[in-house]
Formats: sequence, structure tokens, C-alpha cells
Amino acid sequence: MRIVRFSYGDPGSAALAFGVLVEEPGAGVPERIAVIDGHPFGEISLTGAQIPLAQARMLPPVLPSKVVAIGKNYADHAREMGGEPPAEPVMFLKPSTSVVGPGATIAYPSLSQHVDFEGELAVVIGRLCREVPLERAADVVLGYTCANDVTARDLQRADGQWSRAKGFDTFCPLGPWIETDLDPSDLAISTAVNGVVKQDSRTSLLLHDVGELVAFVSNVMTLLPGDVILTGTPAGVGPVVAGDQISVTIEGIGTLTNTVVAR
Repeated sequence: MRIVRFSYGDPGSAALAFGVLVEEPGAGVPERIAVIDGHPFGEISLTGAQIPLAQARMLPPVLPSKVVAIGKNYADHAREMGGEPPAEPVMFLKPSTSVVGPGATIAYPSLSQHVDFEGELAVVIGRLCREVPLERAADVVLGYTCANDVTARDLQRADGQWSRAKGFDTFCPLGPWIETDLDPSDLAISTAVNGVVKQDSRTSLLLHDVGELVAFVSNVMTLLPGDVILTGTPAGVGPVVAGDQISVTIEGIGTLTNTVVAR
């Protein structure tokens, strides 16, 4: 099941809703959105209404209370950044105000001269939880989506920590939807800039897999429905400039595309 968050109707009175993508029989292409009654956390109930996909504006699939990101979780990326893979997950936070959806713009901040893309698999939490045992990690996951952990690399180096560099508005694109029926253990993940592939890897190369990350993070802080864990980026990160189009593609999910603009 693919869960979306969207708006529809006239701009002055647009409604916001969650929905499930509906494919035309035999076509394999989503054409409509079946509207969810309320939210998708828990048992999903549909209202019976359906909205043509062409009439909907896709939004971030969730608005998390927090985005918990994991650094240096692919060995090749840890080494390209000049370090060795860490023994434990390296955890940091991105604010909820950094989240934007598919097709939204990424604003290049005037404070930075070097902004990088970082394509990642994102885990969406489906229920309130803490201290989750490894063997029960899958029970608290709603599904998975694509993410771009946009980073002002020069500010990251200057500050010696990551909050400012990764916390700008628009620095956490998510989408295009949440895929609930997915095994995240070995998925192709790639990032292209203006159609040229820059990152090309597989989630099987994660140093700490999804279950380990859910257990690790939830032993530090309570996770709420809709919270997001970014699992880390593979090697190949690089700079972007205003006008660049960035596309993160993950097998079994789809493609998240955003364009960089000057702030």
C-alpha cells in the first residue's frame, strides 16, 4: 500500500488529507487517491471518496515531530568524509521545519557556499514507542519513503557539529509516498543530479540496518507516530547549485525529485 498526504480543491479553501494510491486495473499506474478517514496510524479506514491524482497536490507524506538522522552508516561514505565507520550509530536531529514534499524547492541559504545532496532511505514510525527490542522493530514501522538529507557542508565543517548545517528550512525533502509493503534489507538506492547518477548503492550495505536503528533510537527517545528515521547516505555525495534538479530513487518505493533555488 502506498500512503500519500495531499491537498485538493481551490487554493483558498484547499482540504488536506491522507490517502491510498489506487492503480487502474491492468495499467499498474496510480490514477486516483482513495481518501483515508483521519490518519494512517493504526487501522486504516477509507471514507469512500476518491480524488483524481491529477487534481491533487502531493505534500510531504508525514509531518514528523522530529527527524532522527543517522550519519556515516555506509562504510564508503564514512571514508569519503575522511573517517572510519563508527562502531555505533551516529545520531543527530533535523527540525520538522526542514521537511518539504515531492516537487518542492530546496532553498540554497545565503550563509553557505557549499550545499550537498544526500539520498537516503527513510523509515516512518507508525506508533508511539520507546525501548523497542530488536526483534519487535518491524512492529512499530508504518513504512518507508525516500529522503534527501541536504547539508551545508562548509557550515558543518566550521561548526564542528551538524545542527545548523542540516537544519535549514527545506533541507529534508521526503516522499513521494510511504510504501508499507516493503522489505528494506536489500534495495537499490541512487541519487541523480540533472539526470546524471551520482550515488548508486544498496541498503544491504548499511552498517546498522533498520531494525538496529529503530532499537537504538527508541532507547534514547520516545518515537511518535509519523516520526522519521533517516538511515544514512552512501558514497557519492556532492555539491549542488541553484537550478539543479535532484532525484532520489529507491527500489520498491519510487522517486523523490526537488529543484534547488536561491533563497
